Amino acid sequence: MLLPLVSVIAASRTGRVIAGVAWVLVVAAFVVTPVLADDQPDPYTATVKVDATADSAAAARTIARTDGQRRALMEVLERVSGSADLSKLPKLDDQTITDMVDSFEVANEKMSTVRYLADYTFHFHPAKVRRLLRSANIAIAEAPAKPVVVVPVYRNAGTLTLWDDPNPWREAWNQVPLDSGPIKFTLPLGGIGDLSAIDAEQAREGDPEALTTIAQRNGGDEALVALATARKTGDQLTGLDVTLTRYRLGRQTDTRSDSIDANPGESPADFFKRAVGVVIADIEHGGPPAAAKETSLSATVPISSLDDWVALQRRLIAVPGIRAVDLVSLNRHQAKVVIKFAGKTEQLKASLGEADLDLSGADPDWQLLPGGAAKSN
Repeated sequence: MLLPLVSVIAASRTGRVIAGVAWVLVVAAFVVTPVLADDQPDPYTATVKVDATADSAAAARTIARTDGQRRALMEVLERVSGSADLSKLPKLDDQTITDMVDSFEVANEKMSTVRYLADYTFHFHPAKVRRLLRSANIAIAEAPAKPVVVVPVYRNAGTLTLWDDPNPWREAWNQVPLDSGPIKFTLPLGGIGDLSAIDAEQAREGDPEALTTIAQRNGGDEALVALATARKTGDQLTGLDVTLTRYRLGRQTDTRSDSIDANPGESPADFFKRAVGVVIADIEHGGPPAAAKETSLSATVPISSLDDWVALQRRLIAVPGIRAVDLVSLNRHQAKVVIKFAGKTEQLKASLGEADLDLSGADPDWQLLPGGAAKSN
């Protein structure tokens, strides 16, 4: 008998054993990345139905996911190439395909002791998909590239500014050519629609809905949050620390950082414009910096109820820089997770701190606590 997850949850009142099963199954239903808008389909995303049978439900789930990601990739390759003839492609092993997956979501899970069914939505890395097609000499049938919409946030003495004046960082972006290079950038005009779509805090936090809205209303699918933090000696501007975070339809795809020093005698206006040029050159021509590489760590999360875990999971996936949260084990007292993130551990701890989450310890014994709980211990 196949049990939909909702049925398992409803049945949890009948006994402790079933309740324990429901704890594990409920978590699998939660998405670890924002869902894409239905009216803006991503060509690098595909949803497939999976159905597998094995000696156990866990083994069937693994088989189903592996088969599903392969079929989803073929669908994406056909869409991006505009051809059903993919005979030139090399034979891809399961791990190669897994490495091409940016994230995935699960819905409509059902399972018995030996069978597993679900709907999987796979999001693939666009660059890896294109690289695979080019390596096999298969043409890419893509529409003209949409612009990357720049969201320039300026932080000075702890104050974030986006649309308000003065924002010399936004003014500098407005004064340099943004459509002359291989990547076309565009800057929102800052009208009422833009102001209502996103504010400085939403941009800094990587709000998926706000970023999708500001990108689409300005003709793009991608938003680039360019957060520039002023470095000063007294009242003298000495440099900018710039964090660049790129989103596609609300999902983070890349992050990098630049530290730019002001030249002696350089006016602030000229320095800001030069800094914009450095940033654009880095995006267009530079390789991914070390800070953009994906890292992972294992952590234990003390909990007292399933609601605790669900709430904490939602907070985690909203933290900028976190790319995935994989659940390793779960019981009534704690969850063990693997957090995959871009950048260094210190950056992750800082981002978690801004979300009122405290990461303490060291490899391999990290512990994650809500800020209030950490302070009370």
